[in-house]
Amino acid sequence: MARISIRYIVADVPSAVTFYTEMLGFKVEMQPGPGFAMLSHDGVRLLLNQPGGGGGAGQAVAGQIPEPGGWNRMQIEVDNLAETAKRLKHAGCRFRGEIILGRGGKQLLAEDPSGNPVELFEPTAQG
Repeated sequence: MARISIRYIVADVPSAVTFYTEMLGFKVEMQPGPGFAMLSHDGVRLLLNQPGGGGGAGQAVAGQIPEPGGWNRMQIEVDNLAETAKRLKHAGCRFRGEIILGRGGKQLLAEDPSGNPVELFEPTAQG
């Protein structure tokens, strides 16, 4: 079976590594240079590239250089969204808006140091 990885373009790989490891519990698998790092969390690989850094992922394609931001995101399920948000806010994390209540649960968009969104999700209790 193929491994699934998520790639984010970040402005500064070391600050992104700090964010994902210290705030969201990722583990560094490798960081061979300043422009690339591979992290993991519960079987998911997260590849971090600086524009122009690392292998081909940070290079221009069709005349466009990859850049951070946008709205595509990974989702991390948490047990208590309010407590997680409080802890992250205290640590200096930025958010896009407030906690939103949807059909399946609550969500909040955190931003990594480059502005890439990470959806924190607390599912509605079933029962």
